[in-house]
Amino acid sequence: MPRMLDVSDEVRAEIGDEEADRLLAGDNAPGSYDCTSCRTPGDSERERTSTVLFIGDETAVLAFAHAGCLPSQVVQVTEEQLQGAVRSISGNSVDLEPAKVTPEQAVLGVTSGLVLIAGELHPALVVEPTGPIVRPGSTGAGDDFLPLLIEQGFMPVTELNSVPPVLHGWSVLLAMGQLHAVLQPGMNGGQPVAWWQAHQPLQVTDGWRAAANKHQQVLMFAAPVGSIGRQPREDLLRDALDKAAAGGKLVASVLPLAGT
Repeated sequence: MPRMLDVSDEVRAEIGDEEADRLLAGDNAPGSYDCTSCRTPGDSERERTSTVLFIGDETAVLAFAHAGCLPSQVVQVTEEQLQGAVRSISGNSVDLEPAKVTPEQAVLGVTSGLVLIAGELHPALVVEPTGPIVRPGSTGAGDDFLPLLIEQGFMPVTELNSVPPVLHGWSVLLAMGQLHAVLQPGMNGGQPVAWWQAHQPLQVTDGWRAAANKHQQVLMFAAPVGSIGRQPREDLLRDALDKAAAGGKLVASVLPLAGT
């Protein structure tokens, strides 16, 4: 029976047309699975399901997620992170030969969650790339992600005890209750442009959306690759944020909310 699978062009390019067609035909895909994002059960025969390809240094693993949690995409990770992913999605993955994968540019991973600051819950987005971000035109092997954001007006955070300043000109686009993009100022005062844009709108929880509508703004935290990780619970996400802040690996700003 055909599965309700989404296989993006970038995933198809990595795994090949033959493998992608087998997945879409239901020959090599699970019926039920545990979503690699929210960790709750899914059923590719009854609900739209994304194929997510994790690529490590030597191996690759194809996992599955609710389409509302993650779009179909390629995610570059370290080999150590990939082995952890294999353990967490054991039984719901398809092993691929290393020869079938090629290195990808780093992409921005975005996680939503509620963060408690000064006794009040605030909607937050946590941005962490899948690899080092170098300055455009640079040939070095360092990571300029945080310096680049600080130059844009984001503030270094050493502890999460107060709400950071508002970064005017930036905003978070929420439409029809789903997260669409993080917008930054356009060139020479023009229309805002997408700094990050979801491949397809991302679902947020009712609590997150209610907090965003209440405050009309969203906290955005950013950290270098390997600082936060994809945490399955908000308490674990907070712990990771606290550790990143204490280690000098976190910047933040408040972004006004665009949309509802």
